[in-house]
Order: sequence, then C-alpha cells, then structure tokens
Amino acid sequence: QVQLVESGGGLVQAGGSLRLSCAASGRTFDGLYMGWFRQAPGKEREFVARINWSGSSTSYADSVKGRFTISRDNAKNTVSLQMNSLKPEDTAVYYCTAASLYWGQGTQVTVSS
Repeated sequence: QVQLVESGGGLVQAGGSLRLSCAASGRTFDGLYMGWFRQAPGKEREFVARINWSGSSTSYADSVKGRFTISRDNAKNTVSLQMNSLKPEDTAVYYCTAASLYWGQGTQVTVSS
C-alpha cells in the first residue's frame, strides 16, 4: 500500500520559516516527480512546487518563487519543502504528491500577521 505522510506544518508568524517533509513508502518512486500542492479554505487546490526524479529540475508557482525550495532524498524516499519569508496568504493545507498519482493526507500551515 502506497503511503505519503507529511509532517512539519504548524503556526508561524509572518516572515518566519517552516520545513515540510513527506515520507513515501509502499512502492518504488523511480522516475516519478514529486510535488507539493496546497489548498486554502474556500479555494481550489493549487500547485506549489515539483521536482523531477534526479532533482535536477524544479518548478515553482510564481507566488512562492524565491521563497520556497523543494528538495528530495531518493535514498530515504523523502521530499521536503523549505518555506521562508512566509506570508499570511501561504496559510493552507499542504499536500505531498507523487506524480499526482498518490497523495498524502495533508499538513496544516498557518501564518499569522
């Protein structure tokens, strides 16, 4: 059974930082990109960042570019999202995904002003 488990969410003041982690298990993720999406209350789920299998290519939503960094450790089957200079509008449930085929349960990030 494939599982993606996110951790690292919480409450932080604007301008602060958080690091989200996602641990994947249950199958090999060779060749699959990994990514993060988020969903704020009353809004649709939106793309945040993705990284290819080797880690050589990343892409980001314009709203987080320059503030967030995605990385992965294939030996440990983990993907991380370093979030700096957080803003209240970053408040959302953050979801980890493997090629949009598998999804985690989400972790809440709340940024206070």
